[in-house]
Amino acid sequence: MTKTLDAPDIPAPEALPGLRRRTTAVLIASQILGGLAIPIGIALAPVLATEVSGTEALSGLAPTASVAGTALLSLPLAALMTSRGRRPGLVLAYATGALGAGLVVLASVIESFPLLLLGMAAFGGGSLATLQARFAAADLAEPERRGRAISLIIWATTIGSVLGPNIAAPTSRVFADTAIPETAGPFLFAAGIFAVAALVVAVLLRPDPLLTARALAPQEDDTAQSRSLRAGIAAVAASPMARLALVTVAVSHTVMVSIMVMTPVDLGHHGASLQLVGLVISGHIAGMYAFSPVMGWLADRFGRLSVIGLTVGLLSCAALLAGTAGPSHGQTAAGLFLLGLGWSAGLVSGSALLTDSVPQPARAAVQGLSDLTMNAAAGIGGALAGLIVARASYGWLNLVGVCVLLPMAALAVRRAVSAKKA
Repeated sequence: MTKTLDAPDIPAPEALPGLRRRTTAVLIASQILGGLAIPIGIALAPVLATEVSGTEALSGLAPTASVAGTALLSLPLAALMTSRGRRPGLVLAYATGALGAGLVVLASVIESFPLLLLGMAAFGGGSLATLQARFAAADLAEPERRGRAISLIIWATTIGSVLGPNIAAPTSRVFADTAIPETAGPFLFAAGIFAVAALVVAVLLRPDPLLTARALAPQEDDTAQSRSLRAGIAAVAASPMARLALVTVAVSHTVMVSIMVMTPVDLGHHGASLQLVGLVISGHIAGMYAFSPVMGWLADRFGRLSVIGLTVGLLSCAALLAGTAGPSHGQTAAGLFLLGLGWSAGLVSGSALLTDSVPQPARAAVQGLSDLTMNAAAGIGGALAGLIVARASYGWLNLVGVCVLLPMAALAVRRAVSAKKA
């Protein structure tokens, strides 16, 4: 067996509960910080893109660039984590997000749309850090509690994420009568928050959870080759459940992102203020994160497949409500809340099922592949969302979202039937 050079010593069994608690506490702290910064991009990127480009048709490209950046960074980050552990990968992702936020501010000052897209792509590094943190929590979790471990880290984002969009408006007023547009000012705040999150992880996430997990469960084939991206792809190809998990995470994320990024624009069409947009997005993000422990408990108690079925139902209801809301801001808010719940169910159940379904040495590579797939698909969905709304309507966008869910539902049913026969 080939060991990683900086692999930690194997902890004693009695030390494991304390190590799990310490790791979880550090990840929760970083998630709260990341949660403060990321919603600023969610709430303001479409509006800022319209201001800089001068056309609403391109409004979806800014959040899409962030999703695309998250996707492009997924595999390099997975490679870094595979060789060096979770800590350096998370630090690099947060630092990239801070740099991206700074570029967004610069782009708004000089009115450069290409630079804005580049900045939003780098901003996606912060999102990737918060996504990968859920797998860091799963590294040391017992298999029967893996869903709850993942969901707890997702839940931790609630605190920052609910506050983040509502901080945007007062923060923007600080930049009144300055060279920095008020819509871009909050991104400076986001840059500082990402930097603090990187510092927290760099200093406190020790020992590294991924390297510790490898030390605790050594495998005969735990070599560089068995941890490669090729090995990860082979592991997914060999496991029907892993393929379903990958589809679940990708589809639920794509449907959520596509509808969410165009909701601020649709609300604007119906006279909503920036403060109201912030409240709607806050409710949506509360749905995404606040009830994730419930989703984790359901996934551990009733099985991953049951929660995948719940995902389809929640996302379909969300699209129905949001797509038919029109000027009813309350109905739009209800739809966005359910959209967040459906995303939470899909991410928790899919992530747990994916981790369950592949060998330990290949997990980091598979998890990176999962984030690449989900964000690449969502990036395409976000780009098409702007075009659909511009040429048809927000209602049609939601109908398309429901149609995208159908193949995932069919695959889940097929896997459930196969599991019962086995």
